[in-house]
Amino acid sequence: MLAAIAFDAVTKRFGPTTAVDAVSFDIPAGQFVALVGASGSGKTTLLKLVNRLADADAGTVRVDGQDVQGVAASDLRRGIGYVFQGIGLFPHWTVAANIAAVPRLLGWSNADIADRVSELLTMVDLGPGLADRLPAALSGGQRQRVGVARALAARPKIVLMDEPFGALDPLTRDALATRTRALHDDLGLTSVIVTHDMQEALLLADRVVVVRAGRIVADATPVELMRGHADAGVAAMIAAPRRQAERLAAMG
Repeated sequence: MLAAIAFDAVTKRFGPTTAVDAVSFDIPAGQFVALVGASGSGKTTLLKLVNRLADADAGTVRVDGQDVQGVAASDLRRGIGYVFQGIGLFPHWTVAANIAAVPRLLGWSNADIADRVSELLTMVDLGPGLADRLPAALSGGQRQRVGVARALAARPKIVLMDEPFGALDPLTRDALATRTRALHDDLGLTSVIVTHDMQEALLLADRVVVVRAGRIVADATPVELMRGHADAGVAAMIAAPRRQAERLAAMG
């Protein structure tokens, strides 16, 4: 099966710093992958290489078999959903206008855009009454849901998410993460999420890729990781959610 996203010996440098160091791995279509690591590990750079928010210095990134360097960055991004860290909504645009941004660029009709906005507001559990509000009138969780809706607006098959739940309170974070996983399954997406939270990665993803100093140090399913890992740093990352699970089990 053709990989939805493929990295082949990819390297990215920022001045003297190597952010991504000769990384190779594939993401099959339909998989939900979490990129996990500390700040500065290279995980966000990996994400940005997919839609050319950053360009590789060496190696090849492919989306659906095509080298991303052979596609205009603007065209590539219109076909890939992206949920920004900090949401990134246009503050002076209504919720509806924010969601409609990419379909409008693609030349959709006003009627099709209106139908899609209404459909997405329902899909992310927001009422149609919010369509005409500005982002400032929404809660943090509501704004993040709008961000997810905007990423899905043009019906992409690939969605990239950069720390999408980091600024939310625990209950809102859990609810939105659960909804995001459900959307992934319902829509048949290929999803990649960047997070520093190992527990979130283990609960959400089909596969967890741990990044350190620009290199992959672990690549396994959540169940496999929970059984343990030879790398001491990865083992330490797994220890906290394992202890929490054991404590909850003991309480039950």
